[in-house]
Amino acid sequence: MQSPLPAHSDETEACWAALLARDSGADGRFVYAVRTTGVYCRPSCAARLPRRQNVSFHPTGAEARRAGFRPCLRCRPDGPSPAEARRDAVARACRLIGEAAAPPPLAELARSAGMSAFYFHRVFRDVTGVTPAAYARARRAERVAAALPAAATVTGALYEAGYGAASRFYAEAGPRLGMAPARYRRGGAGTRIRFGVGACSLGAILVAATERGVCAILLGDEPDALVRDLQDRFPAADLTGGDPGFEAWMARAIGLVEAPGRGHDLPLDIGGTAFQQRVWEALRAIPAGTTASYAEVAKAIGAPGSSRAVALACGANALAVAIPCHRVVRTDGALSGYRWGVARKRALLTREGVPEAPSPSRVT
Repeated sequence: MQSPLPAHSDETEACWAALLARDSGADGRFVYAVRTTGVYCRPSCAARLPRRQNVSFHPTGAEARRAGFRPCLRCRPDGPSPAEARRDAVARACRLIGEAAAPPPLAELARSAGMSAFYFHRVFRDVTGVTPAAYARARRAERVAAALPAAATVTGALYEAGYGAASRFYAEAGPRLGMAPARYRRGGAGTRIRFGVGACSLGAILVAATERGVCAILLGDEPDALVRDLQDRFPAADLTGGDPGFEAWMARAIGLVEAPGRGHDLPLDIGGTAFQQRVWEALRAIPAGTTASYAEVAKAIGAPGSSRAVALACGANALAVAIPCHRVVRTDGALSGYRWGVARKRALLTREGVPEAPSPSRVT
């Protein structure tokens, strides 16, 4: 049996500080027990703050019970934390939305989560970063994007994905697909994409843009390989070399590579699935000069068990530096795979002032 944490140590002082702050992030790391009440609680418990001399800290609730304490009926320290319960409820709601032929009403989703509609709406937005309605729209558009290439008609794909009226999808399609759905279905046929290939300090760079904005910033060693990559992405699009006016776009993208920490105002044509867009939005929230782990990004988007999926979304990012996937590292701070090479990732982080062995910092 383990003993309580030492009464006077750096570890117990850190526990006491977490207790004073009611830090929900410390839930699950330890429990605290109060001698005068015989009760143990999670750090975030809203119960009256005890006197320091009456408190002992235990690694687990089981250890506290062995020491003669009973669980608090208010915070229920042996069950999931309130934050975990909220994330689980949102995850269940996301599954309901994903499996439903039509978006479930807010009241139905809230009822399944055991919350009021108002509270559920707020919790869902806090966990995912979007409202339930926006998430449902994204999932339906995602299903259409997946079905379009093999569909007999665009209209058939729309109704198959749960759209009662095609007009509703067309109103939402642009931001999701980056082009009209019929053109997306034909591999970008009828879409004009201007592109240019140049050189930067990290090698070759390709910049491509639709009418909506920059749709690709690719880095590599061989210009021809970058052009082939663009062609594979939009096999039927009208790819044209950039005109003189496109040189300004090239210059701004190259400037972003040379000074990745200064930010940018390039209009972007992002596309991607609903999950990818959530990940990429979280990446854009990582401040320049800092890093975050894949696990932290997964937690930031409300999907704490999706670190591997986050890594895949980072790998699918076609907008180098503009969507800063180079700021995502392993949990131990070490660099991991990067679509355009770990050496380029290291160079970009160095230019932002990140130390040689970066330590992850939490995404908010």
